[in-house]
Amino acid sequence: MFRYRINQIKLGLGEDVSSLPEKIKKKSRDLRNANITDVTIIKRSLDARETHVKQVFTVDFSCDKKCNLPEPPDVSYAIPKVNSSLDEAEENTVKKAGHTNRPVIIGFGPCGMFAALVLAKAGLSPIVIERGLDVDERIRKVQEFWETGNLDPECNVQFGEGGAGTFSDGKLNTGIKDPRINFVLRTFADAGADSNILIDARPHIGTDDLRKVVKNIREEIKALGGEIRFGNKLEDACHSEGGFILTIKNESETYTLSCHNLVLAIGHSSRDTYRMLRSKKIHMEPKPFSMGVRVEHDQSLIDQAMYGEDAGHPNLPPAYYKLATRVSDGRGVYSFCMCPGGEIVNASSQEGMLVTNGMSNHDRDSGKANSGILVDVRPQDFERPDDPMAGIEMQEKYEHLAFINGGGTYNIPTTTWGEYSQRSASAAAVISSLPDFVARDIAEAMPIFGRKIKGFDNDDTIIKAIESRSSAPLRIIRNKGTLEGYEENSSSDLVPIPGFYPAGEGAGYAGGITSAACDGIKIAERIIEKYLY
Repeated sequence: MFRYRINQIKLGLGEDVSSLPEKIKKKSRDLRNANITDVTIIKRSLDARETHVKQVFTVDFSCDKKCNLPEPPDVSYAIPKVNSSLDEAEENTVKKAGHTNRPVIIGFGPCGMFAALVLAKAGLSPIVIERGLDVDERIRKVQEFWETGNLDPECNVQFGEGGAGTFSDGKLNTGIKDPRINFVLRTFADAGADSNILIDARPHIGTDDLRKVVKNIREEIKALGGEIRFGNKLEDACHSEGGFILTIKNESETYTLSCHNLVLAIGHSSRDTYRMLRSKKIHMEPKPFSMGVRVEHDQSLIDQAMYGEDAGHPNLPPAYYKLATRVSDGRGVYSFCMCPGGEIVNASSQEGMLVTNGMSNHDRDSGKANSGILVDVRPQDFERPDDPMAGIEMQEKYEHLAFINGGGTYNIPTTTWGEYSQRSASAAAVISSLPDFVARDIAEAMPIFGRKIKGFDNDDTIIKAIESRSSAPLRIIRNKGTLEGYEENSSSDLVPIPGFYPAGEGAGYAGGITSAACDGIKIAERIIEKYLY
């Protein structure tokens, strides 16, 4: 028997996957009289460009005829195991709790989590330092904040087990091409996520399922010899030729921890940590990011626009959209982190500052659709274009304005498109929470989007401010070969820092759960190489 892969096999919404073998035969002349068996769905998507929505499949299958089709690629991922020939003294050094040879990871979001998992699977017993709390306690803290406005700056929607993704849609689609993606998806599925993430073109877990998934991955890391210290915050980091001395603070004490390999997976909201690193002359550069608002519609409006007369079909999920345009000043305006069947949430992490995000559960059944509508922000828009901290300061300025404009009690400034487009007094809280060019460009883009999705710019469209953390506004520069960072000496020359690994979204090298996880894996691979003969 031969094994092949074939793309673009289409079924109607009412057709069952049991008809795939016959569809495969019709797709290729070579297969007309073949015996098709063992059909495996590799990817599933929707095509809504025709009158009726079609299901579109990529499948692997076996047949008894040799034909001119590609064979399935090998997507397996093997984690190197630290060489068992390490002498007993060195093996004990690696595994001894708290010793300098155990890799230390700062942050337990997707990047830090997968770095820790791979290092633990390799036998290197990593230590994870996470300023926030475990997911169960974190849920309690976040719920309390949403109900009372009592914000814990160390444990919130941004900080804690699973990172910001734990209170999001849990989207796993990514624009990167990386052989590690299959390992990431498989890990999530093995930890309790819906197995459909392995085949869906736009996989998502949902915040309700993510809470159990991250917990299960945590327990696997611990079972493999890793350690996660929740409620522990990196206060200071010093390095010398021998490694790093970290100052860690928790509720009861401040202590030091030494290591040879330090993974910095802090996420894009650890602004105090960025400032500490900058004071240590860690080399960073400003980079573009985006700012804007969250918009909300009835999900039925989006379904009707995207699915047409098939809207409401039981085999169709809540519809997704992706929008982008370039406005008259040359800036891009685009939808970001679209959440079908989700809700807009307060994602604040600093006292006196307010930021929004989108969140949805696995079933996406809220009846509402939301997304960010964001405008390009460039370093030349910063007050000090060459200062890596200036982008953070810009975010903080407008997040503080949003807090004030919401009444100073973490109430999200809210208006409608009808009010916004007329610049009514009732829209002032939203508009004045944005840079002038952002408010102006959103006003120009919304009618354009309304021509693409009928009803998108209806007067009753809800608009909330501010969405300002789509990505980090700086990048911690690292060596392309070693992935290690640099410091600036007294002459502003760049000096490599062996064993220092800026990683993930917070360092400027990822843009979502999956890409951050892949970056954490890449860092882990570099560390493992140091222990292999």
